[in-house]
Amino acid sequence: MAPPLIQLKDIKLTFGGTPLLSGVELSVSSGERVCLIGRNGSGKSTLLKIAAGLVEPDSGSRFVQPGATIRYLPQEPDFAGFATTLAYVEAGLGPGDDHYQARYVLEQLGLHGDEDPANVSGGEARRAALARVLAPSPDILLLDEPTNHLDLTTIEWLESELGGRRSALVIISHDRRFLSNLSRSTAWLDRGQIRQIDRGFSAFEAWRDEVLAEEERDQHKLDRKIVNEEHWLRYGVSGRRKRNVKRLGNLYALRDQRRDYRGAAGNANLAAAEADKSGKLIIEAKDIGRSYGDRKIVDGFSIRVQRGDRIGIVGPNGAGKTTLIDMLTGAKPPDSGTIRFGANIEMATLDQHRESLDPKSTLAEALTGGRSDHVMVGGKPKHVVSYMKDFLFGQEQMRTPLEVLSGGERGRLMLARALAKPSNLLVLDEPTNDLDLETLDVLEEMLGDYAGTVILISHDRDFLDRVVTSVIAPEGDGRWVEYAGGYTDMLAQRGADLKREAVKAAAAETAKGTKGGAASGASRRRLNFNEKHALETLPKTIAKLQAEIAKQQRHLDDPNLYTKDRKKFDTASAALTTAQKELQAAEDKWLELEVLREEIEQA
Repeated sequence: MAPPLIQLKDIKLTFGGTPLLSGVELSVSSGERVCLIGRNGSGKSTLLKIAAGLVEPDSGSRFVQPGATIRYLPQEPDFAGFATTLAYVEAGLGPGDDHYQARYVLEQLGLHGDEDPANVSGGEARRAALARVLAPSPDILLLDEPTNHLDLTTIEWLESELGGRRSALVIISHDRRFLSNLSRSTAWLDRGQIRQIDRGFSAFEAWRDEVLAEEERDQHKLDRKIVNEEHWLRYGVSGRRKRNVKRLGNLYALRDQRRDYRGAAGNANLAAAEADKSGKLIIEAKDIGRSYGDRKIVDGFSIRVQRGDRIGIVGPNGAGKTTLIDMLTGAKPPDSGTIRFGANIEMATLDQHRESLDPKSTLAEALTGGRSDHVMVGGKPKHVVSYMKDFLFGQEQMRTPLEVLSGGERGRLMLARALAKPSNLLVLDEPTNDLDLETLDVLEEMLGDYAGTVILISHDRDFLDRVVTSVIAPEGDGRWVEYAGGYTDMLAQRGADLKREAVKAAAAETAKGTKGGAASGASRRRLNFNEKHALETLPKTIAKLQAEIAKQQRHLDDPNLYTKDRKKFDTASAALTTAQKELQAAEDKWLELEVLREEIEQA
């Protein structure tokens, strides 16, 4: 096995009370791809900061291979002191790095480099932070929630980009599909310690359930043993003092072991307060449209939403998802067309940007409105501490200011506020942001049991597949189409992902800008050297990869290969998987550049 690029040994850290990390071990070798899994508040982000050298543990050691380069992606990047996004990205380059890469990666992520960091959106801030860590091509990438605030197009680009890199990866993410596609091993941070398996995230949940079931069986055996020993202590003590003293000591040790046991954290108890049943018809929109200047955001869209529907809205940032949902829910009127609402609709909304939260207020005040110690849940009072516990908040957090809550805790707070209001129509804007996997599971179950109607915006492909009954996606020029099924079903029906529309939109904006500037002597957008070279060489690369896939597939077509030569079978399987991923990345890149070339030539 290759020597580790980075190794953490016996890491211990306590922020008062229960230790956050107690004897954590983690090592990452060259090219290894690790997903770091754990509940909100388990210490994942803190451990990643220790690995990056930004936080000093109470004890333990950190080793980094001499000469190895590390880049760390924080959840909330600090742009202080940088006038532009390009300056921020260039500051992350090392002495031998090519400064051209900073602008190149920014362009790939849809930024120009002259944006003012003080005025960028959450998605733009995340893309700038990604460009800062990707431009140097480091040996190790430590990524904390890299998909947060990104649209589906950018998530799929990032997945392809990371899949083609040689850097070792340590990833914290709530996006199941992103983790499944990229990880090759899993580190589970649970109750201050790490358990690790040499399998990717797709194997994690079954393995975790096995571990917890085994742990529960061990605790049951321990409880029975303590009961038997206590029965002996009461009724079976004999005259052999030396043996009895030893056995009594063993009983005390068993009790200490039981007392020190930290059980697995419970799950959130999510339940939406439901209002009276609505009418069968919820929303009927006919030929609705809305434009901003010359740009059509929605054009001639029609839909009939009925009670019990679960509708997902997807698309690149800026496509008009929020505008569409605002029109469908009556928040904004359409410029054209008609919208009719059904009878007895009670709507509850989840605010993605959490703008309604006062960072100086306490958790209890945010839930109760500062009026009392009770929350109105479904029109009935419930003590705030009891309601907090449903969403995994401890009683001691009642007076905690919101500004110190983690992203996951703020996400659970917004859900708690939204679900307390009686409703038969839930409108959720990015409900999965920052939630841990266990809470996501409970949220999915709650939406499945909810008797009302759900309309949501999400960039989580797995969540969409599990929850929604139809998906609305943009087709360009303001056209939106509803597809039956989840996100994967939508791709199968469309025959393509959202990338072509996103690239077309970006190229159209570029062409429009260069046309407008022609009178003032501004030059037209052209393919740069790297883009031209890629267009020329990618077809050969694609053909070579297709030949490699066919070769490895021929090996695996032998039904006796596994029993005859296990090593050859494993080698062929690994080579096939690698070639398939590289082919997907190459085809996506070629498609992106080809569409861009067409749009530039037509401009």
